[in-house]
Amino acid sequence: MPHRRFNLKEVAAYLHLPPADVEQLARHGEIPFERQGERVAFVKREIDAWASQRILGLTRQRLETYHRRTSVAAHDLSKQHAIVAELVRRESLEPALASRTKPGALRDMVKLAERTGLVYTPEELLASLQEREKLCSTGLPGGVALPHPRHQDPYMFGDSFVALGRAVHPIPFGAPDGGPADLFFLICCQDDRIHLHVLARLCMMCAQTKMVPALRAAADADGMFEALAQAEQEIIRRL
Repeated sequence: MPHRRFNLKEVAAYLHLPPADVEQLARHGEIPFERQGERVAFVKREIDAWASQRILGLTRQRLETYHRRTSVAAHDLSKQHAIVAELVRRESLEPALASRTKPGALRDMVKLAERTGLVYTPEELLASLQEREKLCSTGLPGGVALPHPRHQDPYMFGDSFVALGRAVHPIPFGAPDGGPADLFFLICCQDDRIHLHVLARLCMMCAQTKMVPALRAAADADGMFEALAQAEQEIIRRL
């Protein structure tokens, strides 16, 4: 229900934030909302886009807090569940991505995602990735990018998955540090709460483990998967 509207308590629960924090964000105009008389309403589509953008910019402490909350609430399994390693399929790992431009990287990541057999509408997926990048780059400091659709529409995928490509030539991607990216995680989830949790966990894995250099040093797709799985286990042990 992309056009669903939340009240204050509902959106706070959805975002794993205290209601007082959401109220303060709304008061300062830092979260999208609509006024309905004396009440405020939050449109789900707008909140999903805002939330993914916010996660990419969280400080280390706030990211850790958010990740801890979503680890408990985002899925039915235990908080120790290695969700990223489960979502990464071997056929969607590419150690030699030939892309040389940002548009080319997005196209090649969609092609890589198609290897899973789970992408129903690759053209719509590409358009949604491009739309998301127009809001704000999904590039992170350190040469990593986390492209994802602007909206998580279940009809686009047969199941949730994460694709990982390593570019032969680093590509300018609009990261905050101005550096190019050579590691691309394409996040495609059928459920928005899982999407936000996966996004937060990948940010933790990139910033707080040795995954990034290990991925660059990996000899092949199997080595890349092992580096990713080990990094996730390191993050899980801290919960």
